[in-house]
This record gives sequence, structure tokens and C-alpha cells, in this order.
Amino acid sequence: MKKNIKELREKYLLNPPEGMTSEDIRHMSEDDLLDMDYFLNEDDLDDDFGKEGFYLF
Repeated sequence: MKKNIKELREKYLLNPPEGMTSEDIRHMSEDDLLDMDYFLNEDDLDDDFGKEGFYLF
């Protein structure tokens, strides 16, 4: 897991999200970094549940 955190930190250090600086990213905790990444990529994780269609429950 540490390798993934390091890769995420490097990704956001090179291209910080709008409103943040590389310095902000550098000082983020691992949990904060993971949370930020999750929320920035939340739409990519959409499984289409709840969209119009037929569902069996």
C-alpha cells in the first residue's frame, strides 16, 4: 500500500488539483491523500446503479 501512496503523492505533486499547491500535497497525511483521490475520481467508480433500467432484487 505504501507504494500506491507514494505514486499518488507524486501524481498530485506534479499536477495539484485546483485550489491546492504542491506544498499542500506534500504535507497531507496518507488518509487525506487517499480521500482526496477517491473524491476526485468518484465518477470513474460509478457502477450505473440507479439509472433507468430493469433490476432484479
